Amino acid sequence: MKLEDIRREYLQDALSEDNLLDDPFKQFETWLEHAVGSNLPDPTAMVVATVDETGQPSQRIVLLKHLDDNGFVFFTNTGSRKAQELRSNNKISLHFPWHHMERQVIVYGEAKPLPTSAVAKYFLSRPKESQLAAWASQQSRPVSSRKVLMETFANMKNKFAKGEIPLPDFWGGYCVVPQKIEFWQGGAHRLHDRFMYQRQADNSWQITRLNP
Repeated sequence: MKLEDIRREYLQDALSEDNLLDDPFKQFETWLEHAVGSNLPDPTAMVVATVDETGQPSQRIVLLKHLDDNGFVFFTNTGSRKAQELRSNNKISLHFPWHHMERQVIVYGEAKPLPTSAVAKYFLSRPKESQLAAWASQQSRPVSSRKVLMETFANMKNKFAKGEIPLPDFWGGYCVVPQKIEFWQGGAHRLHDRFMYQRQADNSWQITRLNP
């Protein structure tokens, strides 16, 4: 297999100044609706990139759970690697890889912790098994085997067999407040369309076309 020979042309669509919305949140919502309507697998999946105190980046995939004019919301164990890194450096990047549509969106911003009320509201909306999994997993920490993990899950299931499952004190969420958002549309001959929205001091957005 020759990796250098694996390639294809991107011919599905184009992105121009004329069909780009002034508001990046509205532009994102439009593209997200297209992704959902196209039956893409996991259209809300996004790569979350953080950096530790040595400058080492790390990435993982999480699901976007809410979007409004404030930013992009996701939830996580507050003892996880990403949460620990965000405590020391809250700068963050999100990447939505909608390759089947020959589109990508990259968000650059800062992660702001959500209030407990917002975290609890979402946690209680999750399926019971997902709530139990949050209690069972010490996210990012070593575990000796899957058997041990499943035993912990079973213990949590017995512990919370009756009544509502409470919000763990080690579970929270973040709103990613963007400073820049890039929209990428694949183009023929690797001449892709790229537009960067950059937040201005008055909270308006400046739009710049980037070279592919």
